This record gives sequence, C-alpha cells and structure tokens, in this order.
Amino acid sequence: MNTDNKYQGMWKGFVTVITLFFMWGFITVSVDPLIAALKAIFELTYAQAMLTQFAFFMAYFVVSLPAAALIARLGNSKSIMFALGVMVLGCLIVPLATMFDTYSLVLVALFVIASGITILQVVANPLAAALGRPERSHFRLTFSQTFNSLGTFLAPKLVAPIILAGGIFAVTHGATITPELRDETFRKIDSVFFMIAGALVLLALFIFVFRKLLDVTKPVDEGQRPSIRTAFESRWAVFGAVAIFLYVGAEVSIGSAMTNFLHEPDMLNISLEEAGKMVSYYWGGAMVGRFFGSILLFLVKQRAPWLLAVFATVATGLCLVVSQSHGTQAAYLALSIGLFNSIMFPVIFTSTLERSTAAPAATSGLLCLAIVGGAILPFAFGLIADAAGLHVAYFLPAAAYLIIVVFAIAATKAKTYEHGTASAGASH
Repeated sequence: MNTDNKYQGMWKGFVTVITLFFMWGFITVSVDPLIAALKAIFELTYAQAMLTQFAFFMAYFVVSLPAAALIARLGNSKSIMFALGVMVLGCLIVPLATMFDTYSLVLVALFVIASGITILQVVANPLAAALGRPERSHFRLTFSQTFNSLGTFLAPKLVAPIILAGGIFAVTHGATITPELRDETFRKIDSVFFMIAGALVLLALFIFVFRKLLDVTKPVDEGQRPSIRTAFESRWAVFGAVAIFLYVGAEVSIGSAMTNFLHEPDMLNISLEEAGKMVSYYWGGAMVGRFFGSILLFLVKQRAPWLLAVFATVATGLCLVVSQSHGTQAAYLALSIGLFNSIMFPVIFTSTLERSTAAPAATSGLLCLAIVGGAILPFAFGLIADAAGLHVAYFLPAAAYLIIVVFAIAATKAKTYEHGTASAGASH
C-alpha cells in the first residue's frame, strides 16, 4: 500500500519533465543548420565550423560539476528555472555577436546556452528515471528521449528554411557576397534565437506553475553531497561515461556535418536549404526509434543491454557502408543511422546507474560530464573531413559505435545494484 502511494501521481511530474527534454532537443539541433550558415558566412573549414559544437558541448565538461552542486542546494524546480534563465541569456548574446560580426562571440553564446542545457540534463535525466517504479526506469527515460527527438526532428525543418535561404544563399556560385547580403543572413539568425528565447520564458513560467511536482527529493546539505570523484572508483561508472562520450560524439558528428554532406556533388547535390531540412530525417529516425524502442524496453525490462548491442552493431555497419558509397543510397543510409541512435543514450545511462557502485547522483554527474564527447569527436571528425573527405570521416563514428557494442555485451553479464544490494543483471 505504501509503495502504491509513493508512486501515485508521479506521472504528472513526469509529463512536466518531458517538456524540458523537448526544448533542449530543439535548441541543440538548431545548431546544425547554424553550422552550415556560419561556415559560409565566415568561410570556415570543417574543423573551424565544428568549433560551434566544441563550444556547445564543452559546457558539459565545465558546468556538470557546478550543476550537481547547484541542484543539491536549490532542488529540482529552482535549478530548472535558473537553467532556463541562463539559456535565455545565451540566446540574447547571439544578436550581439552578429552585430559585431564576430564568430568567437557566437561561440560564447553557444557555450552559455549549453551551460543552461547542462543543468537541465543533470537534473532531468535522473528525475525522469526516478518519477515512477524502478523497474520501468529504462522505459521512462527512453520515452522522455522520444520527446527530445521530437524537438530535434522539428528544429531543422523550422530553422533551416529561415537561416539557409535568402541573404548570402540567394546568390549564384561564384557571385560576390555583399555586406547587405551578409547582414540579411545575420538578421535571420537573430530572429531564430529571439524566438527561442521567447519560448524559454514561457517554459520557465510553466515550470514555475507546476514546480511542486518536480521536488520529489529534498536539497542535500553540503556535507551529504556525493562527490563525483567517488564515481571514478566504480569501473562501471567510468565504462558508462566512456560509452556516453562516444555515443554523443558520434551522433553529433554525423548530424553536424549532415547538411554539407547531403549538399555535396557526389551525394544529393541539393541546395543547403533543402539539405538542412532533410537533416530532420536523421533526428526524426531517432524519434521513431525511441517511440518503438520505449515499447520494446517496456517489454524486455532488464534485457535492455541486448537491445543496445543490436542497435549499436547496425549503426557501426551503416557508418562503414556510408564511408564506401555515394549518391542517393549513401545519403539515405546516413540518415537512417539516427534510427539506431535512438535508444543508446537512455539505455547506456540507466544501465550504468544500475551497475555503478557509486551514488546515483555522483554517477549521473560523471555521465553528464562525458557528454563532452560532443565537443571532442566532431572536431576530430572535421579534421578528418578536411584532410580526406566526409566519407572517410565516417570511420570515426563507426569505431565509437563498435566500442558501445562491447559495453552493451559486458552489461548483460554484470551485476546490478539497488539500495546497495547486488543482484544478477538478468534477474534484477
């Protein structure tokens, strides 16, 4: 009876958390068409253009530890509203960057936005897993990621037609790009981030109204906070962090370069605007995969790592095929990788929490720290693309997915922990 009372009504808080997953997904993928625009405006190499993702995802490395301390002190709802305020500030720095025509200031803006998203990630992932029965944590986090993917699906379709059309993209190849055309493109970028800032303000008001549903745990006193250092003492926490690092790095590398990849003459040879809109199919695949994946995970329960092994194996194979093929076939195979990315983050995250001997908060902090893979791997991807072409660069995510396969197979044989009690992984 006590157990039923404990979980009764938690679904309302879970629905509230889902809105956060949607919003940070939308903002994160809005950077993809922005990369193509900045590459053209500032005449950047692929490695230089990938500095946008470096700045964005480096925030996870810098901010994850302070975020954990902030959440422990303020609690869930106040931390979420603070994070949304930080994201609004970052959005407002973008028009300042375009006014001064400075690429480095754009990178600062993206770092600030991502700092807010980092706080949301640190609080929302374990919160989604906690708002219900423990045996359904895989399902809840994957279902939340479905709405995250809805945001990533809509972002390219809505953002690409705004910032990759008109302005400098209206001129024919080889024609002179005038200051007026550059200014027009900058204003389009500004309008996108002003709209995102407005949406974030509305979301903050929504969270304020329903804040009591999210404070299911009490803020922790200074002396009681689990240190993230303790997570390094658990080999599974470290292994899970490596898997998160590689997954995020691979997914972001592919998505970030997808607009330019589809635009290539040996691929679809379409305009950047059309290519930018097609990126939504990559992220849309993740949305579809997470929807059906959440159903599969609801059914398989503790066998989730086996499903992860299958999805990561297919993603590895697709990357290898794309690296050796061209034209329409390669384009659609590259886009389909998103489908198999779908369950990776939530299953790696929850599988690690179950197998780590460290406190969940410490493990979660380390896993969020590992999202810095989205900064490191895309930059390496860009260096490879500059040196040998985008096709060859696909060997990098292929290697990342292969290591995730190893993680998944190892997880099927590892012990899980609940309230400090170890049990066989298959019978938890």
